[in-house]
Amino acid sequence: MKFLFDTANIEDIRRYSEFFPIAGITSNPSIIKKEGKIDFFNHFKEIREIIGRDKDLHIQILAEDAEGILKETETILENVDDKVCIKVPVTEQGLKGIRTLKAKGISVTATAIYTKIQGLLAIEAGADFIAPYFNRMENMDINPREVISTFANMISEYNYSTKILAASFKNIGQVNDAFAAGAQMVTVSPDLLHTAFKMPSIQKAVDDFVADWKGVFGEKVSICDLPNN
Repeated sequence: MKFLFDTANIEDIRRYSEFFPIAGITSNPSIIKKEGKIDFFNHFKEIREIIGRDKDLHIQILAEDAEGILKETETILENVDDKVCIKVPVTEQGLKGIRTLKAKGISVTATAIYTKIQGLLAIEAGADFIAPYFNRMENMDINPREVISTFANMISEYNYSTKILAASFKNIGQVNDAFAAGAQMVTVSPDLLHTAFKMPSIQKAVDDFVADWKGVFGEKVSICDLPNN
């Protein structure tokens, strides 16, 4: 079970990676749009410096044909670093591109997955990760739990190495359901995780513990102030 941040915001990555045990960063052109016209390659080099080379960094290509996918991939790997995982939307040309990249030993995330057949073909094409869009599927009256479960069953049954990296979440309930359905990884906005810990009941429990302590040991006594015999 792994969590990734779905963001290109450097401030959020610095801030929230101090709290949450993330396994990497994912991005796409829509996420980059939120940051404005960034210095693309240097921006992602800075993200890499923050998270380190032991974590995954996923960057999406724009090209829609296999030749362009390869060319953009080579540009990203040359100008960011050679450990970047390339995100490729699962279209016919995308599948061709995935197969080409995998033949060269390049790490690939198959993305924009809405259907079982997209994911199954991406698995067979050798994708390292597949990214089913949970909330977007729900909005289209597609059951994302069933889709993810199908992927998990096929991966287990036939011993594929592909990991399910579920994406597109609007609430923590969807994240939990994705894991329960068989996803090994999820990518979420840092703000979504931050909001999940703002539940009043959590803070009330903490406040109650503090009040009980003070009721026994006094207002200004901490554990560090206790005598050590």
